[in-house]
Amino acid sequence: MKAVNNGDFFKSSTVIKIVGFVFVSLAFFYFGKYWSDGSQQLIFFNSRQYKTPTVALSPNFNKSFDLSTLINETRQSQAVSDKTLALNPPPSNPEPIPPPPPPEVKRFGIVDENGTMADDFEVGDFDPDVVENWGSGNKAEVVDGGGGGAARMVVKKFGLCPASMREFIPCLDNAEVIRRLNSTEKGERFERHCPEKGQGLKCLVPAPKGYRTPIPWPRSRDEVWFSNVPHARLVEDKGGQNWISISKDKFKFPGGGTQFIHGADQYLDQISKMVPDMAFGQHTRVVLDVGCGVASFGAYLISRNVLTMSVAPKDVHENQIQFALERGVPAMVAAFATRRLLYPSQAFDLIHCSRCRINWTRDDGILLLEINRMLRAGGYFAWAAQPVYKHEVALEEQWEEMVNLTSRLCWNLVKKEGYIAIWQKPLNNSCYLNRESGTRPPLCDADDDPDNVWYVDLKACISRLPEDGAGANVTQWPARLNNPPDRLQSIQIDAYISRRELFRAESKYWSEIIESYVRALHWKRFKLRNVLDMRAGFGGFAAALIENQLDCWVLNVVPVSGPNTLPVIYDRGLLGVMHDWCEPFDTYPRTYDLLHAAGLFSIERRCNISIIMLEMDRILRPGGRVYIRDSLAVMDELQELGKAMGWHVSLRDTSEGPHASYRILTCDKRLLK
Repeated sequence: MKAVNNGDFFKSSTVIKIVGFVFVSLAFFYFGKYWSDGSQQLIFFNSRQYKTPTVALSPNFNKSFDLSTLINETRQSQAVSDKTLALNPPPSNPEPIPPPPPPEVKRFGIVDENGTMADDFEVGDFDPDVVENWGSGNKAEVVDGGGGGAARMVVKKFGLCPASMREFIPCLDNAEVIRRLNSTEKGERFERHCPEKGQGLKCLVPAPKGYRTPIPWPRSRDEVWFSNVPHARLVEDKGGQNWISISKDKFKFPGGGTQFIHGADQYLDQISKMVPDMAFGQHTRVVLDVGCGVASFGAYLISRNVLTMSVAPKDVHENQIQFALERGVPAMVAAFATRRLLYPSQAFDLIHCSRCRINWTRDDGILLLEINRMLRAGGYFAWAAQPVYKHEVALEEQWEEMVNLTSRLCWNLVKKEGYIAIWQKPLNNSCYLNRESGTRPPLCDADDDPDNVWYVDLKACISRLPEDGAGANVTQWPARLNNPPDRLQSIQIDAYISRRELFRAESKYWSEIIESYVRALHWKRFKLRNVLDMRAGFGGFAAALIENQLDCWVLNVVPVSGPNTLPVIYDRGLLGVMHDWCEPFDTYPRTYDLLHAAGLFSIERRCNISIIMLEMDRILRPGGRVYIRDSLAVMDELQELGKAMGWHVSLRDTSEGPHASYRILTCDKRLLK
């Protein structure tokens, strides 16, 4: 390397550039440090920049001004200010002026679900017993938001219920009320008897010891884990009838029944041959199976594109509905006793009873009249029982009573073969009107609403069919899923002319949302089978799941607080039920994989939110999910309750973006090991 002497060093161009750069840097530093005042200090010299950052909006934000007026006013005020200073010069050492107090916060009300400010709002009932005494180890606290912010409620973790409540159904296991019943001879003890207000569930219903993630569908049709429904009585009572058996750590379901011990598939083939017009999966889409056992009849109809609601009371074989739900088959606990079932008129294309142990002819046929109310015009009733085929005096008398009653109901005995008899309901009222005067049972009064079912007593009369044929003229499956049915016009809603447009708009809305869920949230990876839509509307959510080929069934719940859209849901070929979410639901714990609630909590402010959330936890399977789509006004409370129940909660924006008035709360109920 060539040496550099002292003279050459200072003449080097590189050194000159370095010295120049240092000089310029020092000059900028001097100007920035000393030539800027405190109010306009350059930001990279601001010693306050590393403190807590704040963001403020100008007080003139979003205002408009007349510039000429402002200029004139400024000149006038400046002249006055100059005269004042000349007469009263400022002191040499002025005292600092304290900052003005912050402006008073005025509260005008809340923003409703439409984004409108209002001061006339309604808050759900406050139950001090629920809030203040959650149970052992639970407590509600009000925490100050800090900095003058609003306070928020924090609910500490809920405790577990006793192990004896692991299959608790609040409205069906109310032993104290059942003991006080005046009579139980008509099955009153199997009906709803809900706890009084403030006496409901306040803890988390535990799972059985050794509970495991349910076997996914379609394997679950044939086998489930013993530890999830650890009851062997049905095996002992029905083992010889090919219902159910135990194999190591699983229950097995061979697909048989009391009247079809050779299998449900063979039994369904026989019915199809008896009445070809029944056309499973086309003309017959929605079925009710009464006294269903473990629901093998409905389980095997699924492969024929038929949805079956399997019902049975919680009687001596109390776990049969629990087995059905664990298998992934639609089912509910329900009893033919003194009240209407919670399904609308003309709901089912076929109603089936195989040895369901119901006396259809008692009390002027009041129970068969309930079947008649729910059966679609032109629909079928299939009865497989001993009176059909056994030639004993008592059984032959029962058969004669059944034939006489069905004749007076204008049912046509289409076919009787082996141990099955099948009747068909008429398409209109003409046969009823042409009966002899005084024939019993009579037609119901013209003002009777056959779709009114919530705590309505059974009536010993024939429900009239609509004169316009609505309900009887539904199209075949699958076209009926998206065709607006005629019974849209019977729904009590404000719109009249635009009902079909509302129907189509709801269908399109949910179709787009479910498509986004499938694409962005990977719903097809979820092992969804049993789904509950807690506020179903016209059933658009369930229809969208079908269109997106998600292999699940949906129970569409129509709250009693809104319009009764159940007839439309059934006309579409879907399942649904009426319910009041201020009360518990008639199903076993750990029933559903997914609970969906859209706008439910905003409209049910008369109900205590914590009661609804605890009920959701009861009926949700461990490992299941909850999607709540609702307004911002309820989200904070829902999040706190979700956390208190041990759910993993996450708040998401809707597709409308972060400034929308709605959010999506997604919750996971974790499977505890």
